[in-house]
Amino acid sequence: MQARPPASSTGLDVELLRLLGSTALQSRLDAIVGPKTLILTPNLAGPLGLVTEVGLLKNNHAVTKMFWLEPGVLSQAERNIVYVCRPEVRWMRIIADQVRTTPQANQHNYHLLVAPRMTTLCTTVLSDLGVLGSIEVQELQLGLIPLEKDVLSLEYEDSWKKTELDGDHSCIYDMAKALMTVQRAFGTIPRIIGKGDSAQRLMELLKRMQREQPASYASAAPLANGYVNSMIVIDRQVDMVSAFCTQLTYEGLVDEVVGIKHAHVDVDPNLLNPGPAASTSTPSQSTFGGAGAGAPPPRKRKHLLTSTTDPLFAELRDKNFAVVGNVLNRTARRLNDDYEKRHQAKTPAELRQFVGQLGGLQSEHQALRLHTNLTEQIMALTVTDEFNTGLEVQQNLVAGVDLATQENSIRDLINQEAPLKTVLRLLCLYSIVSGGIKQKTLEEFKRDVLQTYGFDHLPLLLSLERLSLLMRPPVAASRSAKPPFALARKPLRLIVDDVDESNPSDISYVFSGYAPLGVRLVQCALGGGADAASAAGAAGSASGLNGWRGLEEVVKALPGATFDERQPADDGARRRASPPLSTLRELPTTIVCFLGGITFAEISALRLLNRQIPTRNLLVLTTDTVSGGSLLNSLMPEAT
Repeated sequence: MQARPPASSTGLDVELLRLLGSTALQSRLDAIVGPKTLILTPNLAGPLGLVTEVGLLKNNHAVTKMFWLEPGVLSQAERNIVYVCRPEVRWMRIIADQVRTTPQANQHNYHLLVAPRMTTLCTTVLSDLGVLGSIEVQELQLGLIPLEKDVLSLEYEDSWKKTELDGDHSCIYDMAKALMTVQRAFGTIPRIIGKGDSAQRLMELLKRMQREQPASYASAAPLANGYVNSMIVIDRQVDMVSAFCTQLTYEGLVDEVVGIKHAHVDVDPNLLNPGPAASTSTPSQSTFGGAGAGAPPPRKRKHLLTSTTDPLFAELRDKNFAVVGNVLNRTARRLNDDYEKRHQAKTPAELRQFVGQLGGLQSEHQALRLHTNLTEQIMALTVTDEFNTGLEVQQNLVAGVDLATQENSIRDLINQEAPLKTVLRLLCLYSIVSGGIKQKTLEEFKRDVLQTYGFDHLPLLLSLERLSLLMRPPVAASRSAKPPFALARKPLRLIVDDVDESNPSDISYVFSGYAPLGVRLVQCALGGGADAASAAGAAGSASGLNGWRGLEEVVKALPGATFDERQPADDGARRRASPPLSTLRELPTTIVCFLGGITFAEISALRLLNRQIPTRNLLVLTTDTVSGGSLLNSLMPEAT
């Protein structure tokens, strides 16, 4: 594997995009003169916490009080009341109720910041409830939010479900607007290839927005350092197999077992250093992650999981879980040796040196304690028979091995009342991989699920059918015709038998033998085919992408449209194409955009792929981060 270039030449300056989101909020608040009470929804707390800090809003922008938006009469509010929420009817109803019932309502000025924009439906609801004229409504464009230096997300909830089931394509429009901002900052992207109907829709929106933008933008110089020379767009619908597979990287399993939301994880407060925010629970803390004002203290505390704040997490996150224990043991031994050095300190200078290192050692010790606890929670699941049986069935399904036997194994899991999500993920995998389940068998599975887990899950099964995730084989399909996934299995080398989990050389390590199809498509588009070794040498031909040459029939068989578009370079991009000597070491960046969400395992696979390509950087863009469990949650009636 070739070494990566020096850090000075790696990646775009994504801090600019974070500042754009932070400035958008702060400028809206500054336009409101006087002290302000900020009332926000829990599903926006995480995204806002990633772009700004509560202390900054309180100290510099006259925010004196903060509350969650929840039903009830609003009291103890400043004259200026500022609501911040997504454009959802449920929030509009609560806001309208508070405007009507707040004591001395005529003495308050009501402001509504809607992220990213107001909808006609929400406007109609406020109007019908008689409060539209009492509220000043403005848009709040947060745009792409950096989760890591190489991962940017819109942080939309349930984007896949809203797009594919509800027919709401607003997140695609917002991604197009965000990409226009990226092109304004770094120059027009010369070449864009993509797969999937949502990807095609995104491309059409980009072309329309390019035509409609002011002519002055084309001649303006890029605003930040970095050079984007290509983009690959993958629709989640193209690869639902990877979404429903159990992630086997450390970060992926933390998400599966504990849950990662907006780069935060809920942990026992005792695992973290006690601070002023440890025993209180209102949004007026140093983060946006507490419970509502007046609520009892939470049993869990939100903790930010990033490589910047936690070097041990940076080392663990992309590793297969099989080797995480060794890393933790090695770290524990090293820390113990470092602490023992205090006995070797004899002189005052040596004591001062140890005391100077003590803060760092304590931080590392806290991180070790945190990740040891998370690992123990994961192991409590991974040692169970249900987990291992499900994993074995999953591996056999994606490999196409003895499907009849896998049917019996799934039936056994249902009879054992294994978690419903485990059963449904396996059934969806079986349906996708085999191109559908025979009608009689499918009806038997549906009956068994409803009788075992309850008939209230019927809407969930119907939604899975509407999404073609639980389906019968197409009537017109030839018996000899292979399903799309089976057709792609060998040409894309999706199954790899010899996987080195401790020193991986192929992206299949993230699922212990299965290479995620979407990431394999990215690898092929970069010029490496399905062979990681050739990817390291061929993928970075300096100009751009290889596309899917030689795999046209395989890619065509996968769900959705396929496109390859070239955009005319603007003046800024031309200047980047012929950079001065001072910027010759600047590597081009290829954006990898996943619409409908991306799993943490796929992000880890893309990071491995990036390490194997010495001539370019990869930057991940997504609507949100997902897992098979979260996708099923979004389809459940109680989650909406």
